[in-house]
Amino acid sequence: MKRIIFVLVFIGFGISIAAQVKRPTLMVVPSDVWCNLNGYVTEYDNNGINQILPDYRRALQSDPVLVGAIARINMLMADRGFPLKNLESVLKSIERNQAESALISGKTTGAGISESPLDMLRRTARADIILSLTWSVNTVGPKKSITYTLQGLDAYTDLQVAGAQGTGTQSLSSDIPVLLEEAVSMYMEDFTVQLQNYFEDLENYGRLGSVDIRVFEGDIDLETEYDGDELAEIIDRWMEENTVGHMFNKTASTETMAVYEDVRMPLYRPNGMGMDAEYFVRDLRKFLAAAPYNIPSKIIPRGLGNAMLIIGEK
Repeated sequence: MKRIIFVLVFIGFGISIAAQVKRPTLMVVPSDVWCNLNGYVTEYDNNGINQILPDYRRALQSDPVLVGAIARINMLMADRGFPLKNLESVLKSIERNQAESALISGKTTGAGISESPLDMLRRTARADIILSLTWSVNTVGPKKSITYTLQGLDAYTDLQVAGAQGTGTQSLSSDIPVLLEEAVSMYMEDFTVQLQNYFEDLENYGRLGSVDIRVFEGDIDLETEYDGDELAEIIDRWMEENTVGHMFNKTASTETMAVYEDVRMPLYRPNGMGMDAEYFVRDLRKFLAAAPYNIPSKIIPRGLGNAMLIIGEK
């Protein structure tokens, strides 16, 4: 009897531990390829550069098969314990806060940069990983099958961290979302293992990001000295002290700019919320604004994983 009780307690403890495992937050979106093939794209003027981006809102409003396909993938992931952000809900949230898409400019010089609609979507969703979905329908006589590609993309860096692709079995069913679910289910276990392994790497070694340092025209640049140290050296030391494992690469440096890539930011803020590049650089801004430096600066977010700090004014 004691042995049975011990085994039951041990099993219960194991279940409790498993339930406490943190999972990455996901959001399913149709891939750029799928949107382009089906005509759901829009042109976007990014500071004079014309970009073509997927029009998720029009796709969701026009294609009920897409809505069903996303719902099926959401169900598969939810069944495996992965929290999800719903694409349609996130888009509605953005529409309620359109002021966020306004140009951000310096108060003195008017320098600024716009945030792309895609960056705005990712910042609003704050998902860890984007599941990019592509599929096509194969027809042989009365039977149909689905060929699909599912890519797990780090929402902060766009790096592919997981992938699955294949073709489902032929069926007489005409319900595309059901055929897609059956096809994806065949490879889902390995796909979720890839997602979880990547997320555990982030927990252990920090989230990847990048930081750009620029300087407004004025009396301060990165070669300005404070107690014998150049400002560039001071920022380097701050990065060493605030990155996970002191890990980052400084890939470019002049008197007016510095670029830090592969910056390992903590996965979470002190309050438990997810860290992003804007929040990470915010601490650098406060550090430079305090004595003995008293340097004003301005943060310009450029997506979840990249932020620019412009030194010399706000």
